[in-house]
Amino acid sequence: MYAIIEADGKQFRVTEGETIRCDAISAEVGSEIAFEKVILASAGGAHVTVGRPHVEGAQVKGTVIRQAKAKKILVFKYKPKKRERKLTGHRQQYAEVRIDKIELPS
Repeated sequence: MYAIIEADGKQFRVTEGETIRCDAISAEVGSEIAFEKVILASAGGAHVTVGRPHVEGAQVKGTVIRQAKAKKILVFKYKPKKRERKLTGHRQQYAEVRIDKIELPS
């Protein structure tokens, strides 16, 4: 059983027991969250339900494992012959979510 969900404009293929890393969620560590935007769902075998645009009644439930920041990336801007250099850094916040249950409409 698997599903394709949408979280913060990104799509993830998830199965039960899997851990995904999505953008920061305003939820405490250990709390349960539900992803309502299920784009595609499969109960196994050849039966696949495709949503238009979302599968009605389908829901994916998960638990927030951790909220953290990713590794720093450095952005270096440089203009030749102008003595113009600028170095900035950015750390993206993310949340790790363990997928507990995929609920499909019957």
